[in-house]
Amino acid sequence: MRVLMRVAVSILLLGCGRSGGEPAAVNAAEDTTAHLAHEAYTAAINSNNLDSLTGMFTDDVVFLAAHAPPIVGKPAVRKWAQDYLEAFTTHWDKTSQEFEVAGQWAFERYSYKSTDTPKAGGAADQDTGWGLVIYHHDADGKWRVARDAFGTDTPLPTK
Repeated sequence: MRVLMRVAVSILLLGCGRSGGEPAAVNAAEDTTAHLAHEAYTAAINSNNLDSLTGMFTDDVVFLAAHAPPIVGKPAVRKWAQDYLEAFTTHWDKTSQEFEVAGQWAFERYSYKSTDTPKAGGAADQDTGWGLVIYHHDADGKWRVARDAFGTDTPLPTK
């Protein structure tokens, strides 16, 4: 199964085109910095600061959330995040299940536990789930989120 996942992600990464300048080269020492992207992304989420969070995204970022249409591009994801952060104070605990680096790209499979506290008052909502993040090593040397697909462990209510 791990081999199939690696092949699928490798094919996906090869198909992820980049626009703009040439990305910075990644050597073995810089490879370890890719793993720090997990902590940086989690810290940005938990900062509840829109600029910190969107600073973690590539310009062509895509969010794929369960039960929702894709959110494509930094302006669209920023608007989604703005609405979310205006409504909730959030805290995420993310556990990396798998992290692989392939040149300018890295992917991470993770699990999460989130707590969203409504700013208007009311009980906090807790959730658990899973996700797959694809990071890109941008021309400025920073690892940023290019794709984030995530979903809840909570099943949809039956009708």
